[in-house]
Amino acid sequence: MKSKIIEAKKVAGYIKDGSTVATNGFIGTAFPEELALEIEKSFLETGHPKDLTLLYGAGQGDKRDKGLNHFGHEGLLKCVIGGHWGLVPKVQKLAIDNKIFAYNLPQGVISHMFRDIAAKKPGTITHVGLNTFVDPRSEGGRINEKTKLDIVDLIHINEKEYLLYKYIPVDVALVRGTTADTNGNITMEREALTVEILSVCQAARNSGGIIIAQVENIVENGSLDPKQVVVPGIFVDFIVRTEDPQYHMQTFSESYNPSYCGKQGEPGSEYTAAGSLERQIICRRASQELTEGSVINLGIGMPEGIVDIISDQQIMEDVKITVESGPIGGMPAGGLSFGCSRFPEAVIDQPYQFDFYQGNGLDIAFLGLAQTDADGNVNVSKFGSKIAGCGGFIDITQNSKKVVYCGTFTAGGLVISLESGKIKIMKEGSIKKFIKKVEQITFNGNYSVKRGQEVLFITERAVFNLTATGMELIEISPGIDIRRDILDNMEFTPLISKNLKIMEGIFQEV
Repeated sequence: MKSKIIEAKKVAGYIKDGSTVATNGFIGTAFPEELALEIEKSFLETGHPKDLTLLYGAGQGDKRDKGLNHFGHEGLLKCVIGGHWGLVPKVQKLAIDNKIFAYNLPQGVISHMFRDIAAKKPGTITHVGLNTFVDPRSEGGRINEKTKLDIVDLIHINEKEYLLYKYIPVDVALVRGTTADTNGNITMEREALTVEILSVCQAARNSGGIIIAQVENIVENGSLDPKQVVVPGIFVDFIVRTEDPQYHMQTFSESYNPSYCGKQGEPGSEYTAAGSLERQIICRRASQELTEGSVINLGIGMPEGIVDIISDQQIMEDVKITVESGPIGGMPAGGLSFGCSRFPEAVIDQPYQFDFYQGNGLDIAFLGLAQTDADGNVNVSKFGSKIAGCGGFIDITQNSKKVVYCGTFTAGGLVISLESGKIKIMKEGSIKKFIKKVEQITFNGNYSVKRGQEVLFITERAVFNLTATGMELIEISPGIDIRRDILDNMEFTPLISKNLKIMEGIFQEV
């Protein structure tokens, strides 16, 4: 049998021009960095491979040049279909400049698309994305003017609306594991996540494509525990052993943190999310929404600080934190290690986590707040020419029983102080978040109200509730003047509760 082991520098030669390439990873976790680097090198030196279509779910990269940023060259890419764009500025620029066809679809939907591609289904049918910018009645997930083709259709089943995300065959899968045997069976014992590696590999295999895997170790066939094999060798065509550890870090900020794999040992860098005064206030107030036995999701950014509150109050046994990437239980990490959890109780494949989320399994989801309007619409995906992307935001917020948005009331230079248990706005932020109309609908307030969701907006100075008649102010922080500090810094006038409360139980603790 022909050997599956190849050198990294040979990877690009197996990828034909015009191929559709699917990648696995979450920020830097489980991302095949060396494979991406070699493809970039080949293109810059030879002009091949070129005109690739890139298909990926979670954001894979950072603010510099790692991850999918290696693909950010004009000519290398023809089309990109991705869940999160904020971590791939080089690819994002190609989309903004109309150099490529570009789509932003929900991360969970893309993770399910891989399974459906493997099964050769006509597409992925789901309610996720209805009445958001992904809906074909709106933008259809298209990012720029160059992109005209619809890849999302509105359909009806039993008189109910659904979206059909079209079938996209995969020519090449680029994945990463820890150990491979000579037959290509792959384990992931030192990886913090599996993400959707098996689904991506099966999608490529059943599309008639190839699978290239990056690993740390290669062992003889028969030496692996079959129950630990995540990707069977029948799905793997080529194996590349990484020689340089910098291209196989566990995350883009940590070489190896054993706690992400549920093991004791010397930890990697710790991440404390609590931070600023306003963040502490917001996260403490948000944590008051927790109930005993809640299964929750914490989004990236502001909600990460809730981890510290839960830990400080020692209520971990009462609350189960999940992350869309797969961990259940444990303590979620932050920064470039977001997606991992310290000492998780379980780590499942991302598509299965999104099955749980999309089926209304979450009790509470805590997400960041960038822009909202009088109808309770929320935008976290597009700001001017900047394309952040929706990531798993739509999958999560459309389906959680309760949604709590967490963010400062204004942005751009906000400074507050706490004096004698009262908030004082020392410097107001220059950017208003409560505006007349959001730039893009990532969360549809009216659609949420019709489905009976409970939705809160928590800031350092005010708490709003979403009602059938609009946004309602229900709480203010001590020391806050409603007219000066709230209404004058909004572009719409909210309802004001007749039972307006003063936030309690927070300000003595921060």
